[in-house]
Amino acid sequence: MKAVHFGAGNIGRGFIGAVLQDAGFFVTFADVNQPLIDLMLAAGEYRLTVLTEQQTTRRYSNFTALHSVNQFDALVQAISVADLVTASVGANLLPKLAGAIAAGIKARGSREPLLVMACENAINATDILESAIAEQGELDYEKVIFANTAVDRIVPMQPEGSAPNVFVEEFCEWVIDSSRMSDSLISIPGAVFVKELAPFIERKLFTVNTAHLTIAYLGQLAGYQTIAQSLCDSNVFEMTRAVLDETSRVLIERHHFDPEQHEAYVLKTLARLGNPVIDDQVIRVGRQPLRKLSRNERLIGPAAYSAELGHEPKAILKVVLAALLFRDDSDSEVLELTEIIATHNVSDCVVKICGVDTSHPLYPNLLEVFSMHKSALNRA
Repeated sequence: MKAVHFGAGNIGRGFIGAVLQDAGFFVTFADVNQPLIDLMLAAGEYRLTVLTEQQTTRRYSNFTALHSVNQFDALVQAISVADLVTASVGANLLPKLAGAIAAGIKARGSREPLLVMACENAINATDILESAIAEQGELDYEKVIFANTAVDRIVPMQPEGSAPNVFVEEFCEWVIDSSRMSDSLISIPGAVFVKELAPFIERKLFTVNTAHLTIAYLGQLAGYQTIAQSLCDSNVFEMTRAVLDETSRVLIERHHFDPEQHEAYVLKTLARLGNPVIDDQVIRVGRQPLRKLSRNERLIGPAAYSAELGHEPKAILKVVLAALLFRDDSDSEVLELTEIIATHNVSDCVVKICGVDTSHPLYPNLLEVFSMHKSALNRA
């Protein structure tokens, strides 16, 4: 079996690529980072270390790697004979993959349909990729099947000079929407296939990602460097727990999760995020605040649902305020967020940054948050 995976970074090597190799796939990694590609090819393998108190290491060598721009023809050829194409490049970059995938689909001939999945921290990311591929020309759906996914594994900032080796947490979850595929299409041991994916996507995004981001923003305000350090602070922990109580209420009301089972999932999440062996920097988790404050993301998404259900998401709103205070001089989105706030009135900020219309029940709450932030800036 053959797979092409876009993104040879830490998630690609440490999660999706590893699961695929464990399942027996030969993986072609496609990336634009030539130095990383050279390291992978020169070593012929990489080591994956699981960060627990008693660390374990596995070697992976059933792969090759190529430059997705400079070796475009080779990439198209690899896609044309692959069983599976996956991607972990960031949801905003998915459209850039469309040309190569579209060309590979056209070159497939009479092979079995190609399964394409975007493995991103975004709701229905594969739909984004499918739309971009369709824009390349008429799409033959007899040759391709698209499936959305929900993925979950913490891959922290890596030690300098460690590539191509990668360090990851023990837990991983890959849930795949099988509603558009036959049961016999493909098997990936280590992945879970479900007919209805939305509940799993929201459960992960509104629990793991929301908690992760909450800890990062509150932790930076409290002066901490890592997620584990931050979660040891009782104030950060209590606020994170309050946020998760609000998101849990939304998830249980929307998707009818069993309350006891969901509480176990919440406790497991807190234990994962508090793992002292993982050096997960608050800067890494908090970066790209503009994207993470957008309408369907990990803060505004559950807050909007909460308001629609008649609740006031007080804890989440406090984290939104903390997000506006996040600082990282190397993050262009921090600078852009600061510029928007400085040059727009409060109402426009709410609509432009959070994507919440003035008629939405969450709008008055967000207006108050942004007003407080603007007032504090004016007093400074």
